[in-house]
Amino acid sequence: MQQLWLIPVLPLLGFLVNGLFGKRFPKSLVTLVAVATPVLSFLWVIKTLMAISPLETAHVERYFTWIQSGFLEIPVELAVDRLTAIMLLVVTGIGSLIHVYASGYMAEEDGYYRFFAYLNLFMFFMLTLVMANNFLLLFVGWEGVGLCSYLLIGFYYLKKSASTAGNKAFIVNRIGDFGFSLAIFLIVVHFKTLDFPKVFEAAKALPVEQTAGWITAVCLLLLVGATGKSAQVPLYVWLPDAMEGPTPVSALIHAATMVTAGVYMVARSAALFVKAPIAMDVVAIIGLITAVLAATIGMTQFDIKKVYAYSTVSQLGYMFIGLGVGAFSAGIWHVVTHAFFKALLFLGAGSVIHACHHEQDMRHMGGLRKKIPITFATLACAWLAISGVPFTSGWYSKEAILGAAHHHAPWMYWVGVATAAVTAFYVSRSMFLTFWGEYKGHAHPHESPISMWAPLAVLAVLSLAGGFLFNVPHYLEPIFPVEHGEHNMMLEIIGSGAGLLGIAVAWLMYIAKPGMADSIANSLGGLYTLVYNKYFVDEMYDAAIIHPTIDGSRTVLWRGLDAGTIDGAVNGVGWLSRRIGSVLRRIQTGNIRSYATWVVAGSVAVIFLLGIAGGVR
Repeated sequence: MQQLWLIPVLPLLGFLVNGLFGKRFPKSLVTLVAVATPVLSFLWVIKTLMAISPLETAHVERYFTWIQSGFLEIPVELAVDRLTAIMLLVVTGIGSLIHVYASGYMAEEDGYYRFFAYLNLFMFFMLTLVMANNFLLLFVGWEGVGLCSYLLIGFYYLKKSASTAGNKAFIVNRIGDFGFSLAIFLIVVHFKTLDFPKVFEAAKALPVEQTAGWITAVCLLLLVGATGKSAQVPLYVWLPDAMEGPTPVSALIHAATMVTAGVYMVARSAALFVKAPIAMDVVAIIGLITAVLAATIGMTQFDIKKVYAYSTVSQLGYMFIGLGVGAFSAGIWHVVTHAFFKALLFLGAGSVIHACHHEQDMRHMGGLRKKIPITFATLACAWLAISGVPFTSGWYSKEAILGAAHHHAPWMYWVGVATAAVTAFYVSRSMFLTFWGEYKGHAHPHESPISMWAPLAVLAVLSLAGGFLFNVPHYLEPIFPVEHGEHNMMLEIIGSGAGLLGIAVAWLMYIAKPGMADSIANSLGGLYTLVYNKYFVDEMYDAAIIHPTIDGSRTVLWRGLDAGTIDGAVNGVGWLSRRIGSVLRRIQTGNIRSYATWVVAGSVAVIFLLGIAGGVR
């Protein structure tokens, strides 16, 4: 045995130590425990993968039987195959870098030990999720990362917007999780097991559903769960608000944990999805709508973290396009490259915010490339990668997805190319507003400490070279069904050109002709207002769901049912008791002759009634 349990348990140990004793620890000891545990987990992952390579089949370790009920047996088993190996490296590797960065970023914050306890717990649940060998244990990790996102997004709980955002993330994800739980019940009914090997082996023997059937229902319910965790339409609304948490939390959620869970779950369930073409098409279309919607919103935002948050939603849409068209390995490849450049974007944004003394509005920045050159140089690498500049990490995975989309449906390819151009535009816009021109802020910007920029430097290298260094599709060939895509040079030139066009248009609007952007925005009028206000999706949810629920609860449930019916019945019994008591208490006079009179009267009444009853008989 390779002691796989150590991989998730090490961060759990960090959570327990800092959670129970961190308040009494010096900050240096809290940092040591918090950072060392994920780093040790990362090192144990490398040691384990070296020992069990080449992983032609999954390495499984069973520890004990968790649930035994009739035909259903659910063990606690951890497994590592090639897909798990990739996710483990991403979660522990990127997660460790974020922990190191956070030690500098959060150095002056209250609740330091509590923050790192939550961060370690986040790692534990995500590792449990990706290593689980059955759906129910995966669901434990799934719910755990939902809990940790709630705790960390709402970390500044005295701040109303932060606590609201934490609640929003928790509630929206419960909607998705309900769909996932229904899928688990259906899997039990039809397969009599929740073990991945047994379910997927049985699924391979099933025919492809040409029309909707129970496999399609299972896959669509799994998709409902994935739309919550991986922020797809219509459940994406929680993720942009997740920026209310500290910046390292945003990086961890957007790059290494939480949002990748839905993509991983769909990819893990590929054996089911390939039997349900209708569900696959729904996955691809949902991904396409999400990518376009979020990308257009990203063009109009001025909060640097919000721009990158909508960028995450859009890039997750790309991943779902890959999954939906059958390019599972391409989707996972984008998970990996996205982890590199998105962690860098958020951590770089955190470095900018730190330099500008917590300013997040890009209109109050500008000219920072000379004031914080290390942050600028590293963040520029992420900018090139997400823009799909040729031979950067993002270019490889994006082109793989677009090629598969073209093979599946050419119109999807062209929508994806247009979205790539928009993506390059809004990320370039954020860079130009932040680092070019004159500084418009009031504070004196300063470069971040080495604990913050050292992780940026590592991520910069990975953002540039990660796609070349990690050929994920080739590595995953034994895991997924045969994938079809088009490695057409002309398609790659078009895709690359779209990214370069987006950069060029942003340069024209914000550097060459700085007033051009405002002029275009004014000319668009209501359309710009619509996009700037995020298509009023939150407002529509408020009007259609939230306010009617709250008002209905107050009017019908509280005033009508609770106060009117339940309280009315209880209070009515009390009123009736008081009225009866007010009559009967007149008998209590304290006079013996009065009592004797009542006894005689009562006796006469009883005899009279008995006489009547006897006469009736």
